[in-house]
Amino acid sequence: MKTIYDIKVQDKEGKEVSLADYKGKVLLIVNTATGCGFTPQYEGLEAIYKKYKAKGFEILDFPCNQFLGQAPGTNAELASFCKLKFGTEFKTFGKIDVNGENASALYKFLRASVSEDKSEAASELYERLDKKHNFRTEGTEIKWNFTKFLIGKDGKVVARFAPTTKPEQLEKAIESLLENK
Repeated sequence: MKTIYDIKVQDKEGKEVSLADYKGKVLLIVNTATGCGFTPQYEGLEAIYKKYKAKGFEILDFPCNQFLGQAPGTNAELASFCKLKFGTEFKTFGKIDVNGENASALYKFLRASVSEDKSEAASELYERLDKKHNFRTEGTEIKWNFTKFLIGKDGKVVARFAPTTKPEQLEKAIESLLENK
């Protein structure tokens, strides 16, 4: 696989969706959870989605229940929660695994494409998770909910951001990618 356009995923109804449908757009791919301390980031995600959607920006939301069971419920329940509580209009896909032997092809691709965020805030979060919950991951595995991947119009992964990176902190990078032809 060379770009995400070679990958197919499941929408919240279980129907197959080709990511080739998003060719030529700037994407932010996020693994989310409705019961996470970072869940309020849905508000920021929706704000940047509204701001840049007309310019060719999309957010792809992939709920994941692998981090202390913080995304319980069905696909429909998770999507409904986000729409009702945060007014989200961006696409919520079916629940997936981002790590382990059942990890989705999309997340295997994303993890292999770019290294993890090694910022101080990210490192502090991972240390806290280890101390408080004895929760650790290995290598390129996703460390927690609300890890974000920024994808250029060419379908290549540009950057990976830790859960501690707020959506509004990505605006300059998004704007730069939208300006590139």
